[in-house]
Amino acid sequence: MHIDLSDKRVIVTGASRGIGRAIASAFAKEGARVAICARSAAEVETAGLALRELGAQDVIARAVDVTDTAGVQAFIAEIAAAWGGVDVLVNNAGYGLLGHFEEMSEKLIRQQMETNVFGTMKLTRAVLPIMRTQGSGLIIVVSSTSGIRAVGGGSVYSASKFALEGWTEGLSMDLKPFGIRCMLLEPGPFRTDFLNAKTSFAFSDLEIDDYKQQREMMQNNFALGDQKQTGDPAKLAKALMAAVNASNPPLRLLAGKAAVTSIDQYLKERISAVEAWREVSESTDFE
Repeated sequence: MHIDLSDKRVIVTGASRGIGRAIASAFAKEGARVAICARSAAEVETAGLALRELGAQDVIARAVDVTDTAGVQAFIAEIAAAWGGVDVLVNNAGYGLLGHFEEMSEKLIRQQMETNVFGTMKLTRAVLPIMRTQGSGLIIVVSSTSGIRAVGGGSVYSASKFALEGWTEGLSMDLKPFGIRCMLLEPGPFRTDFLNAKTSFAFSDLEIDDYKQQREMMQNNFALGDQKQTGDPAKLAKALMAAVNASNPPLRLLAGKAAVTSIDQYLKERISAVEAWREVSESTDFE
């Protein structure tokens, strides 16, 4: 089944680079109307011009910080006034906060949650009344394999993505009666600016001597991995279009061979642990 996307009204947040830009480009090639936002006015303007060249029916490109309630509401109101509705919202805006929990200030942790979790919720809250009135819509939330399993040095980032996973799963149930679907996109490592400390992620802001060796090793590993990731953002966007077009789209879509291998192993380990402790776990009910 192929859905004609040429008349669809699509919003992509965090679309000035990386996965967000690739997804916006894929919708533009389908001839959709595409609204994008990012924090940098210059970068989002450049991205908007590129979308027009790719064939987007119409483009709205604005500098918006997803943590700014007034800015988000004005952005969505402009789109609704121009296009009369919204068919797809791709919540991609976010960044990685990497480091050990004890070496992170509460301020830094709150900033991570404000952007990744509450920013995503803010955009969705602004769009949902429009979709409910239409009786249709698709909410795509860009999560991560780190929203399924945590890795060393990523506890707080994982906390933000785990939150999005649970929220989106519950939201999908709440919205089904209104004809609105939800989808979680769960990428593994992709060749973007994600590991670029100047643009897409932040390191912990405190230093504790006991963590020094672990910290230096982690930072070196991230630096060595930058721009060597196996995932191709353009192919991810193509895979997402296939899922959007599917007659029975998934709630969760893993992206990348590394993601599939990692999560397959993780889920098998979890099932094994459930079985190993089944008797103890089941012993806690009243007789």
